[in-house]
Amino acid sequence: QVQLVESGGGLVQPGGSLRLSCVASGFTLEYRHIGWFRQAPGKEREGVSCISGSDGHTDYADSVVGRFTISRDNAKNTVYLQMNNLKREDTAVYYCALPKYSVYVCSPEMFNFWGQGTQVTVSS
Repeated sequence: QVQLVESGGGLVQPGGSLRLSCVASGFTLEYRHIGWFRQAPGKEREGVSCISGSDGHTDYADSVVGRFTISRDNAKNTVYLQMNNLKREDTAVYYCALPKYSVYVCSPEMFNFWGQGTQVTVSS
């Protein structure tokens, strides 16, 4: 079955850390662009971070720069999102996704293959 499966979410206190994983099954993530996105209640889905499959270039939303790190392990067919110094405003459902096209554009409307999401809640 071709799918993306996210995991690693949970409840964490402000200032804490989580590492999200996005595992692909049924296909290889190697050489594929991958994005992490999030959606908070009542808000639109927004881009968090992307990584290029061609040259490893990464992009981050301004709100997470210096706190989040995207990486990939092709041997494990997995992309990670390390999240440090979490803030209450990071609370959301986090999704990984693949883009529609081979062009690398880190924007939600350019992605059309989504995982089911994992909930991240930052609260004391």
